[in-house]
Amino acid sequence: MPESPVRFGLIGYGAWGQHHAASIAKTKGAQLVAIAERSEEARAAACKTHSDVTVLSDYRELVERDDLDAVDVIVPNRLHHEVATAVLNSGKHLLLEKPMCLTMRECDDVLGLAKAKSLRISINHEFRLSSLWGKVKNLVDDGVVGEPQYVLVELSRNPYRQGSDGWRFDIARVGDWILEEPIHFFDLARWYLSSVGEPETVYAAGNSRQPDHPELQDNCSAIMKFSGGAYAVVSQTLAAFEHHQTVKLTGTKGAIWASWSGDMDRTTHPSFFLKVFDGEQLRELPIDRPAGELFELEDQIAAMVAAISVDKPIPCTGEDGKWAVAMCLATQRSIETGEPVAMTDVMRG
Repeated sequence: MPESPVRFGLIGYGAWGQHHAASIAKTKGAQLVAIAERSEEARAAACKTHSDVTVLSDYRELVERDDLDAVDVIVPNRLHHEVATAVLNSGKHLLLEKPMCLTMRECDDVLGLAKAKSLRISINHEFRLSSLWGKVKNLVDDGVVGEPQYVLVELSRNPYRQGSDGWRFDIARVGDWILEEPIHFFDLARWYLSSVGEPETVYAAGNSRQPDHPELQDNCSAIMKFSGGAYAVVSQTLAAFEHHQTVKLTGTKGAIWASWSGDMDRTTHPSFFLKVFDGEQLRELPIDRPAGELFELEDQIAAMVAAISVDKPIPCTGEDGKWAVAMCLATQRSIETGEPVAMTDVMRG
């Protein structure tokens, strides 16, 4: 007899939620059962595209269903804690978009609830599953560059989409822009340097080119010092064009340079390369499948299915998600104070 599929509910059917729905629908071993979306227009689109799926207006109705194993949550950042708590209280596994939550207290609430109920949490830092960015991690773990000492993760891109009802440009709903996308790069930096310790301090600078929104940093750069002596630079600008991301990593033996470019972040036709120097030879390595968040999202859904059905490890755990939020909060605090911030102070909440 074939194994039963992992039955998914989806909360949020906006621009990114639609991609999540499509990924669930096409993933082997997954079944999209129900969608909750408050927008009437978006519900109509969901009904048209997913005619065999129940579409609801209230997420509370969805989480109380008894025919779901997991719920995928794609809602504005300020709602993450509320909706994640409802999902876990209903006894369902949770796939949650980044940022995990907006505060340390909220992250701890979600972690504690999942532990108490023996449920799985996966935070959607999908770059960890990338054929490109994940390959960098594999090379580091294989010792190609020796002990890692420095990593630069940098993004230059056009401005953000405003989001449903303009939520991304509302500080009360987005939290801040460092939590919105640079959070991915903080997660990558910590992941790449995990063998040498955890981040200890963050020193950052940022500014805005928007007179009406000085609280939203279009430009943001941070230096993170790690307990093993290594350090990372994470930098982003939203005042540029297209979508261009770079990772440069050096160690005691060699170096890595990875680059990805597209006309936008969700392109299916990017250009990318990966070069590695092992101390003696410079090579450009082939990438066996396309890189980009649309491809990585499909892998994220498959990883969630494997975690639930056969107990495979979660690519980015709730603890990882909390660390990513903490690094962003430390960066924001450093920008505001002009001083280095200790991660222990932030992690305590």
